[in-house]
Amino acid sequence: MPFLEFSNVDYSYPSGDNDYIQALRAVSLSVERGEFVALVGCNGSGKSTFARLANGLLLPDGGAVTVDGMNTADKSKLYDIRKKIGVVFQNPDNQMVTTIVEDDVAFGPENLGLPPNEIRERVDWALDCVGMREYATSGPFRLSGGQKQRVAIAGVLAIKPELMILDEATGMLDPDGRKEVLNVVKKLNREENMAVVMITHFMEEAAEADRIIILERGAVVANGGKELFQSPEIFTHAGLDLPVYVRVAQKLKAGGIDIGCPLSVDEFVAAAKGALGKKEGGA
Repeated sequence: MPFLEFSNVDYSYPSGDNDYIQALRAVSLSVERGEFVALVGCNGSGKSTFARLANGLLLPDGGAVTVDGMNTADKSKLYDIRKKIGVVFQNPDNQMVTTIVEDDVAFGPENLGLPPNEIRERVDWALDCVGMREYATSGPFRLSGGQKQRVAIAGVLAIKPELMILDEATGMLDPDGRKEVLNVVKKLNREENMAVVMITHFMEEAAEADRIIILERGAVVANGGKELFQSPEIFTHAGLDLPVYVRVAQKLKAGGIDIGCPLSVDEFVAAAKGALGKKEGGA
């Protein structure tokens, strides 16, 4: 049984005058335990609606969302569901509730009613996971954007969810901040076996995932592994920009130099050097 499953899910937002805007249309998808999934799509594709439906902040108009076999429409299960799924949103400032980093991270476990000694252990563990232990007694609003987002992730981690959803959590960060957060997420997925759904419009981040799901106008238009990057039209049709190194690789192929489909800058450099070396050797 998948850990998170959307079965033919519809959702619409009221738009005034008895009108509605449909955000998701017959969406069926699943996420397995320990999996790293990238959910991508342009603005208005339904990505954030997915995040809010996943942990019961919203309920579907049609179809069903289940978490570890529990239906989010069952109000008696919402507490358990929200312990299993944590969501990190785009703006870390909106998730800060105290003036001390460690107090902010402790907020979730405190609301779970855990004993003080366990809360202390969870806070220290979560801050260690994101590399922010040395800032435990600092004020969160004095941190950089990447550091704030790592604290926000620690706050979710302290609840010890089995699945973390990052809803454009790197969208407001500079490249260094995005790299910081992505490294933390990959570490948690690899070392803690935590399932991750990374909602992003940065295809460089999507390339790090085990599987990529593309949303377009509220519908799933592609669901597959990294081989999807070998069909660039899937991304461009959905209004998404491919990573620069993928676009350059395509231009090289059109010019007679095929280096495959590199999924990182390092892969691109290595493949390009290898191909150019063969070309020069052959010449």
